[in-house]
Amino acid sequence: MKIYTKTGDSGTTSLIGGRRVAKCDKRIEAYGALDELNAHLGMLVSLTADEDVRVFVEQIQCDLFDIGSYLAADPPGNLCRGVSVIDDGAVRRLEEQIDAMVFSIPEQTSFIIPGGCREAAWAHVCRTVCRRAERRMVDCGKDVCLSPQILHYMNRLSDYLFVLARKLNFVAHTAEKKWQSTCK
Repeated sequence: MKIYTKTGDSGTTSLIGGRRVAKCDKRIEAYGALDELNAHLGMLVSLTADEDVRVFVEQIQCDLFDIGSYLAADPPGNLCRGVSVIDDGAVRRLEEQIDAMVFSIPEQTSFIIPGGCREAAWAHVCRTVCRRAERRMVDCGKDVCLSPQILHYMNRLSDYLFVLARKLNFVAHTAEKKWQSTCK
C-alpha cells in the first residue's frame, strides 16, 4: 500500500465513513491538535527515565488516539448517541495521578513560569498544546455534539501535565521560577 494517495491534494480529507471535508474543518482541526499533542507526549516519554510516568503517558497517548477516532467518525450524529470512548474512569485515573503528585511536592504559592529541567519544560509544552486541543474541541462542539467526558478528560489532562512538570522539576532538584509582576 502506498502512503500517498493524492486524494488530499485539493485540500480535503476523508472522515471515517468516507465523507470528504476541508482540511480546515473544525473536526480536522480538533483531531489534528490531538495528533500534535500526541507527538509532544511521545517526546516527553523519550525524555523521562521514570518508568511509571512513561507507562501512564503512553496510556494517555492511546486515549488521545481513541478521542481522535471518535472525532473523525461520520456521520456526526453518531457522536451524540451517548457513546464515548473516554469514560469517567479515565478522568478519575488522571485525578488520582494529580492527587498523588500534589501530595509529594511542595505547595504551589505563586504562578510558575514554564521551564526547569528538560522533562518538565517539555511537560509544559505538552500542557499548552493540550489546552489548544481542548479549545479546538470546544469550538468543534459548537457544530457537532461531543461527549462531555472528552472535554472533562482534556481539561484534567492539562492539569495533570502541569503537576507532572512540577513533580519532574522537584525530582530533578530544579527550582521552579516563580512569576513576579514587573508592572509595579
